[in-house]
Amino acid sequence: MKLDSYIGNRMKNLRNQNGLTQQELADRAELTKGFISQVERGLTIPSLATLADIVECLGSNLSDFFNEEEDPQIVYRPEDCFEKTDKNQNSTVWLVPTAQRNMIEPILVTLKPRQSLSFDKPHEGEEFGYVISGSVRLYFGESIHVLETGDSFYYAATKRHKLEAAGKKEAKVLWISTPPSF
Repeated sequence: MKLDSYIGNRMKNLRNQNGLTQQELADRAELTKGFISQVERGLTIPSLATLADIVECLGSNLSDFFNEEEDPQIVYRPEDCFEKTDKNQNSTVWLVPTAQRNMIEPILVTLKPRQSLSFDKPHEGEEFGYVISGSVRLYFGESIHVLETGDSFYYAATKRHKLEAAGKKEAKVLWISTPPSF
């Protein structure tokens, strides 16, 4: 896309996002409606100083205006997920595979009967889990808690901890950590 078209499209999109008419933007930037229209149609390119003024009137800055960051992915399908299976056939599925750059990390843990994950050392952050099916033992520090389907846990990860399938059936747990640590 040519620079004049790019600037025009970005400016028009920002103006529309802010609910402004061309005249309202022109008034704020002390320009004419005709000039705003020409820029939006890619017929002219404003000077850098004028573009900076327009962009500021739209609540942004030149750096953000020219940043072509893609919209973040919002929906994740099974084919987007990443799965790791350990030697005991326990599986960990990263439900949001890019979660390392986010504030939370949701995973789905499936434990085979009487199998467990390795102990996780104390670390910064908090963890939440919800038992989707089966039953698990939560080892947290020196204490052991048995959770059944529908139970949940929440703790600051200040002690070593792990999960273990407690019954004769496999267990599934939705596990959410902040910050991401897996």
